[in-house]
Amino acid sequence: MSADPSVVALDDPRAVDPALVGAKAANLARARSAGLPALPGVVLTTSWNADQAEPAVDAWRRLSGDGASRVVVRSSSTGEDGGASSMAGVFESVLDVGDEQQFRVAVDAVVRSAAAARDAGLVDATMAVLVQPMIDAQWGGVLFGADPVSGRRDRFLIAAVDGGPDALVSGRVDGWTALLDRRGRVREVRSGHDAARPPQRYLRHLAALTRQVARTYGGPQDIEWAVTADGHLHLLQARPITTIGPDRGTVFGPGPVAESFPAPLATLEQDLWLAPMRDGLRAAIRLTGAMPARTLDRSPIVVAVDGMAAADLVALGVDPVGGGFLRRLDPRPPARRLRAAWQVGRLRSAFVSLATDVIGRVDADLSAVPALDELANHELVAIVRNGRQTLVSLHGHEAIAGLLIPSSTTASVTGASLALSAVAQAHAEGVPIAELIERDPVVLALLAPSIGDRTDVDALGLVAAPPAPAGVHDDPDPAAVAREALRLRVRWLQELTARAAWELAHRLVAVGVLPSQGSVRLLTLDELARAAQLRTVPADLHDRREPTGTSLPARFRLDDDGAAWTVPPPSSRRRRRAGAGDGAVGVSAGVASGPVVVWRDRADHDVPVGAVLVVSHLDPRLAPVISRLGALVAETGSALSHLAILAREYRVPTVVGVAGATSRFDDGQVVTVDGSAGTVAVVTVDDTEAVPDSVDTDATPDQLCITAGASS
Repeated sequence: MSADPSVVALDDPRAVDPALVGAKAANLARARSAGLPALPGVVLTTSWNADQAEPAVDAWRRLSGDGASRVVVRSSSTGEDGGASSMAGVFESVLDVGDEQQFRVAVDAVVRSAAAARDAGLVDATMAVLVQPMIDAQWGGVLFGADPVSGRRDRFLIAAVDGGPDALVSGRVDGWTALLDRRGRVREVRSGHDAARPPQRYLRHLAALTRQVARTYGGPQDIEWAVTADGHLHLLQARPITTIGPDRGTVFGPGPVAESFPAPLATLEQDLWLAPMRDGLRAAIRLTGAMPARTLDRSPIVVAVDGMAAADLVALGVDPVGGGFLRRLDPRPPARRLRAAWQVGRLRSAFVSLATDVIGRVDADLSAVPALDELANHELVAIVRNGRQTLVSLHGHEAIAGLLIPSSTTASVTGASLALSAVAQAHAEGVPIAELIERDPVVLALLAPSIGDRTDVDALGLVAAPPAPAGVHDDPDPAAVAREALRLRVRWLQELTARAAWELAHRLVAVGVLPSQGSVRLLTLDELARAAQLRTVPADLHDRREPTGTSLPARFRLDDDGAAWTVPPPSSRRRRRAGAGDGAVGVSAGVASGPVVVWRDRADHDVPVGAVLVVSHLDPRLAPVISRLGALVAETGSALSHLAILAREYRVPTVVGVAGATSRFDDGQVVTVDGSAGTVAVVTVDDTEAVPDSVDTDATPDQLCITAGASS
């Protein structure tokens, strides 16, 4: 062990302290202690300064054999190679250092690069200097222990060049880039198809090293590597990958709730509508025993990310759960299965009666509400609070209905179809849409809830949808009818609470409590109540901002900062083990071909008749265009959503769960959609036959056909 703390060897136990030797050197010291093939070296620590030149030169002499071997002098700042930012390329590294004078100049260059980075405001960190032998590399490059694009941790992204990795990391050459599986087999060449490719045995060794590094550091790393002419593999650097998210925790997705909340929700909207949905879903899941109580208590069920709503996909039965044979049949413990079977069996027979009672009570309460402008402030607050509580009950009953009603392709009446008929009738009679909403509130099924002046009503004036084909509503399932009635009451209560809050906002602006009506959206319900009763608002109200979210990944996890990180779909093997399909699901039978139109919040008239509409989720605002479509494809969605039911009514073939559909298909591309088989296939140019190749969840985005079993 060195007697001078200004210089330590990588094998010194103190070298694993990043505060002493910087993050890069500490990572390599940790690698050497774990038996990984990192080169030896010495570090001029963070306590070293130019006045201590002789200990540094002595260390160089020992390492280089008094100049007989070349060395590389590298930065090792306390601010680089961390979990939040790698600071790659910010600091200096000097190669091929052959004598004492070159060594002194190289050390000075590395130290000066730290000062330059501080002056530029890039990082304020202390610099250590790492000195290691210079090797002659036959192959070199970088390797990510996960695919930074998809986030998949069973795929490694490699970039390789013949020679040392410095040409690659400096950007002078692109090299050969490919995606490897965990055994080092090439799954996809992403660039450099004509570039030199390392031998397969080196790829196997690199994959093994990548797995070892991940075990050592507790997660996938971004590693720099080199292979010398004698075939030895060397680890030159390891740092956390800063572009992938957590690999554990709840997997969320917008699919189960995107139809209810397709646009970002402000603070008050989340408090009034998302919170009661969470409580209602939790009560329904607990009642049916569909999830262990302890797991349920840990789950947030639904969340908002920058205002965009998403749900726990496992809790809502969207994502598969692995396990043994019995768990594949039913993932719950035996006692819970028996109890749940009894409860659900009883609920099946009683549900319609229970739902009818709830609907009757809600209708009576709604009918009893006088004109909102006639109510006192405290009465408006009471309406908002009571409405929020009633929404909990409605969401719970609706969720139970979703568990009881099979996800079949049998058509059943939906509020959206009734709303379309009402709008078409009003259009024929010349009735203004705003007046129609007051006369026939079923139209609200076509509009997303929002606090404030409606901006989406005028679009309904363009709608003149034909009635659904005859016979689709014959002998509907009473439970399905009850479920639709519950969903309508949810939407009506959302509208009532929105209007009551907006009326309060109008009054609070008039007396100078709120700066604008729209600022009410930035309050919580309790803050709104205090504003109405005590005429006081939070001190930070002026600093609050509306959410700006636009979309969420189909599957994601949240990191500690609340940021969403994409999670790839479960592998086909995992879905089969869990008794689930392959992701894509047919929810409306039939086969149709047509040109793709990718939905990007288009106006109604921008979707031509016969088009195959490709969307991220089943948005209720799409209801007016359903009747004109040739087919519908969605990245997320449910067979029981309004749009899926409407598609069945209008006999529009529909497939949901098609991962990456909005980026995989292009406007004008001709595809065939089979809503019975759950497939989407690109039609070839030379003939009209669809490409038959199946694609599983291991497939690459440019493959042409997505298959899955039809819904059961």
